[in-house]
Amino acid sequence: MIGLISATAAGAAARDRLAAAWPDRTRVYDGPVADAVRRAFAECEQLVCFLATGAVVRLVAPLLAGKTTDPGVVCVDEAGRYAVALLSGHGGGANDLARAAGEVLGAEPVVTTATDAVGIPGLDTLGLPVEGDVAGVTRALLDGEPVALAAEVPWPLPPVPFAAEGAHTVRLTDRAVAAGEREVLLRPPSLVVGVGASRGAPVEEVLGLVEGALRDAGLSVRSVAELATVDAKAGEPGLVGAAERLGVPLVTYTAEELAAIEVPNPSDAPLAAVGTPSVAEAAALARGGELLVPKRKSERADGQPAMATCAVVRRPARGRLAVVGLGPGARDLLTPRARAELRRASVLVGLDQYVDQIRDLLRPGTRILESGLGAEEERARTAVAEARKGQAVALIGSGDAGVYAMASPALAEASDDIDVIGVPGVTAALAAAAVLGAPLGHDHVSISLSDLHTPWEVIERRVRAAAEADIVVTFYNPRSRGRDWQLPKALGILAEHRAPTTPVGVVRQASRPDESSRVTTLGELDPAWVDMMTVVTVGNTATRTIAGRMVTPRGYRWQTTAEEAR
Repeated sequence: MIGLISATAAGAAARDRLAAAWPDRTRVYDGPVADAVRRAFAECEQLVCFLATGAVVRLVAPLLAGKTTDPGVVCVDEAGRYAVALLSGHGGGANDLARAAGEVLGAEPVVTTATDAVGIPGLDTLGLPVEGDVAGVTRALLDGEPVALAAEVPWPLPPVPFAAEGAHTVRLTDRAVAAGEREVLLRPPSLVVGVGASRGAPVEEVLGLVEGALRDAGLSVRSVAELATVDAKAGEPGLVGAAERLGVPLVTYTAEELAAIEVPNPSDAPLAAVGTPSVAEAAALARGGELLVPKRKSERADGQPAMATCAVVRRPARGRLAVVGLGPGARDLLTPRARAELRRASVLVGLDQYVDQIRDLLRPGTRILESGLGAEEERARTAVAEARKGQAVALIGSGDAGVYAMASPALAEASDDIDVIGVPGVTAALAAAAVLGAPLGHDHVSISLSDLHTPWEVIERRVRAAAEADIVVTFYNPRSRGRDWQLPKALGILAEHRAPTTPVGVVRQASRPDESSRVTTLGELDPAWVDMMTVVTVGNTATRTIAGRMVTPRGYRWQTTAEEAR
């Protein structure tokens, strides 16, 4: 919850705007300001104070306990010009809160955290438990000193400018080791603990077994990603309680799924009880990995039979492939989600001219793999291969990456051994439509006229179907120096079903500085106006030109009524 505190009418107005924008995330604290700050500080994860920074410093100073527990605090000035991340920028999320509040209020976010200022992700913001000399190693990164990455376990990380060797080290490990001098330990969630339990097994017995197995194997409990068991035990209190105490989910599999997994220590007891010869080992191995701790049983002080079993597996690192649409070219049409993925990726794969568009948005240390036109399939294979190495990869394309772009070849290469995230972008058709007016107000279709990948016979059949169905058509890749006859042919097919006065929009370089556009008709369109940087939108029989803009009504009934009124 985000506590909102204000002292003046102007502050209250801005406070209420934020409360209206985030109704389920915020709580307004009224009354004397000092009392409101104290209550919000104790009850909320974050605060936005519409007060002077000096006043807030004095009010929260007696309340401070430590960076790992203090809430994030943001100050917004009286005029609403700045949103200042004052306290717990990383741990409490004040930096992100300042940016988010700034977007709502039209205020400039002010973030003074050193790593944010220079574009290096803080070691405590990588989404992994962190131990050791965080301040010292971070200072070395900021000073440009070489910091080595020792990755005992491969895991996808955002870009950090690590060196091959250095006096400072970041160690990525799931082993139960202590951080050395000038060293930081990052704990990847690489361990899966399979657990089985008899009915009524105490949570202390289950938890003691798990912690003992990890300790004896020299593994860190902070790297446990989940407990796994058979679905018949999904509600067993001892397992549910152990997962809650460890702060991890309890994942379940059917007995049939577990019975199909080969394990070193099957048993008749679980087969009779729940229908599978193994619970602990099979559940731990359900998604692959290396068995580090074979099945072991709990030990009871009262000498009674064990009520719990466990096994530990190091699961393989899953790389991350984000397929990112950059939009039509204008920077303000690049979505916030796309920006975030670009900054998260440690490897960027893309067409060289697209890389140039967003190079300034990448974090220092991002590895860039760029290539020229015609290498689409090679880029797709490269991106998937890098993700399979456990990297965080962004594969970029213009517009929406799923529309005549990189998503299709990439997903054709990718299997279920990596995580794939699609990031939508504004397409060229949508950018052009916004320039033209509202040509896509009813059913519409996009057709590429390039026959490099699709036989012309197939393209022609699709154009004819759209023409006969009276659907608005946007042509991609309409004309190049080597392909100058396809557009006239397609327009001729449409002309068999639409009048010469049908509106047609031609937009070149939509949203870019040298954008140009014109609204003409099917009978007057000159194909010479068109090149590969152009999209052509042909209206249907209801499309009209109104005040120089293309408008396709949402329904034919609306158009008929409008014509009758005239």
